Formats: sequence, structure tokens, C-alpha cells
Amino acid sequence: MKSRLRPAIAGLVLALGLVGCSSGTDSTPSAAETTASGPVVTISGMAYSPASITVNVGDTVAWVFDDNGMAHDVNGLGDAKGKLRSPLKKSGTYTYTFTEPGTYDYTCTPHPEMRGTVVVETP
Repeated sequence: MKSRLRPAIAGLVLALGLVGCSSGTDSTPSAAETTASGPVVTISGMAYSPASITVNVGDTVAWVFDDNGMAHDVNGLGDAKGKLRSPLKKSGTYTYTFTEPGTYDYTCTPHPEMRGTVVVETP
């Protein structure tokens, strides 16, 4: 009986995995998708990691919220104030495409000690 059951279970697991990978109406990319398409900053342990990254004009940076249910955001400072502005999130991803060179500093509104920087260069 076990030998017949294993292929059926394997098929069910595969089918469920394919359903989980299908594209729905949510346009937020998963961490795996953002890793393949551009730079990723992970928000975990009350920190942005890496705290500073360098990208090219036209790159899209993804911030992945993964801090055990603690809410954070990405809030631009200085010249980035009107540009970087994510909602408070406990999970999920926020993305921003950088169209101009410069240095973009940001912080977390509820945790101002959290700081990050994106340096954008012309390729």
C-alpha cells in the first residue's frame, strides 16, 4: 500500500507547489523573484541588511520585510524624503526604481536608529 501512496502524495505536493507559484493579482514579487531581478535589502533583526548598497541608474531595489512580525517601513531622508516611502509592513516587499544618480538615505519611522543608504551610479 505504501508504494502506491508515495507517488500519489508526491503528485499532490507537486500540484500544490505549482498552484503556489502561479501568478495572481498580487504584483508584489516574492523574495526569490526580487533576488533574480535586482538588489535586495532584507529588513530583519531591527536592521537593514546590507545597510548600504550601490546600484546603477534604472535598477529596482527590493526591501523584504522579515522581522518576526515587527512592523517597519522605508522612509527617505533629505533629498530622498519625497521619493522613498513605503507603508508600515510586517511582511512582504517594497520596491523602488532609481532613475537618477545620487545618495539616498533612509530610516524606519518607528525605529529611527535603523538607517540605510542606496548609492546610485550612472553605468
